[in-house]
Amino acid sequence: MQRITIDPITRLEGHGKIEIFLDEAGEVANTYFQIPELRGFERFCVGRPVEEMPLLTNRICGVCPEAHHMAAAKAGDAVYGVEPPRPAKLLRELLYMGFYFTDHTTHFYALGGPDFVMGPDAPVAERNILGVIHKVGLEIGGKVIQARKYGHTVVEMLGGRKVHPCTSIPGGVTKGLTEAERQQIEAMGRWGVDFAQFSLQLFQDMVLGNPYYLDLILGDTYTHRTHYIGLVDENNKVNFYDGKVSVVDPEGKRLGKYAPAEYTEWIAERVEPWTYLKFPYLKKVGWKGFVDGKESGIYMATPLSRLNAADGMATPLAQAAYEQFYETLGGKPVHQRLATHWARLIELLYAAERWIELATDAEVTSPHIHTVPSKTPTEGVGIVEAPRGTLTHHYWTDERGILTRVNLIVGTTNNYAPISMSIKKAAQTLIHKGTVVHEGLLNMVEMAFRAYDPCFGCATHSLPGQMPLEVTVRNAQGEVVEVVKRNEE
Repeated sequence: MQRITIDPITRLEGHGKIEIFLDEAGEVANTYFQIPELRGFERFCVGRPVEEMPLLTNRICGVCPEAHHMAAAKAGDAVYGVEPPRPAKLLRELLYMGFYFTDHTTHFYALGGPDFVMGPDAPVAERNILGVIHKVGLEIGGKVIQARKYGHTVVEMLGGRKVHPCTSIPGGVTKGLTEAERQQIEAMGRWGVDFAQFSLQLFQDMVLGNPYYLDLILGDTYTHRTHYIGLVDENNKVNFYDGKVSVVDPEGKRLGKYAPAEYTEWIAERVEPWTYLKFPYLKKVGWKGFVDGKESGIYMATPLSRLNAADGMATPLAQAAYEQFYETLGGKPVHQRLATHWARLIELLYAAERWIELATDAEVTSPHIHTVPSKTPTEGVGIVEAPRGTLTHHYWTDERGILTRVNLIVGTTNNYAPISMSIKKAAQTLIHKGTVVHEGLLNMVEMAFRAYDPCFGCATHSLPGQMPLEVTVRNAQGEVVEVVKRNEE
């Protein structure tokens, strides 16, 4: 049996490799999307005070520390049974919109966009953010840099730092907003709406206007019919910060919604021996293996998933873009995974619009930003939508608020099963007997996971058996004297 290895995979956060196995006829027999790293943050947190979690868990990831910061703060609220004042919630969500705006900009222009702007078969040295800027022009490149700067500025103003914010605590936040700061944030948000609309038009012109790319999006290579989940508000509109998680089946029928404390009634996790990352699935449907369909409990949690699981967007411009999305692609739900890039830009516009709504709320500069916890801490769950999927923090504490157990289901973990399926289907579609396997073709296999915007740095928590280890002993001349190996059990 022949093996093709893609190691390392590119344009993602964390580490991963793809193993493709061909049978004797030269067809793809199987693929394995392996995550060869273990972070183990759940165990690191045990024994720490729960109020440290918004600071500790945002160190899990340098790409989306704000997501862990918010989920941890909300879990802390639940552990202490405390309700933050409305101004504190506004400030938390405003910070989160700045983060979302930056993160979605980064993925579209630096990670996912090069495959479309430069082309899947473009030379690898050009298929990156520098190649994109060279092709679309320095002016657009400057806009991308400005967008990231504005998002980071909002995070710094409200979170205390550009990376790893430190102001959200159980019961609220530690830093308020002055009127001068509010005006500055509002002005940046209005620029952000224009940038998001520009990005949607760029996608319309460069991707949807290209018949080859449109066929790639609408074709079967990157299509899977799974369940979808996403956080929604009381009107079933997309919300990143608060609400209940909506669950819909492959036909778009809503199976129900669950509050954070109810997630264990809906989500279970499965372990496979060939990877350190777990496979969540819908407990009410059950695990049927890596297969599509209503009978399979596999679900997806991405921008596309959030749009499929909701009834619309909560802001007017994003809602118009949402309606155009489904009208163009033939109605709900959309199963074509490459359409996630388009959905991400619709969310970019929503984040900017919501940014303005929050920045112009009459209570956003109120000094009433913290409720002091007074109840005995016990157990709590916090959920937000990270850009790459639903993020769940579940904490158990003793009566002193010291953590006794922690469970994290991060955005990418939700998507591990559908990512694995997408990679296998792409490989089986693209690689056949006699196929010349070149770098551009393997990049098209990688495009199967890249649409999910995976972040494996914070997603790996399972440790099956012992960690593999290889020690090479060399003499003074650099010659190998002995190699000692311990394989995974």
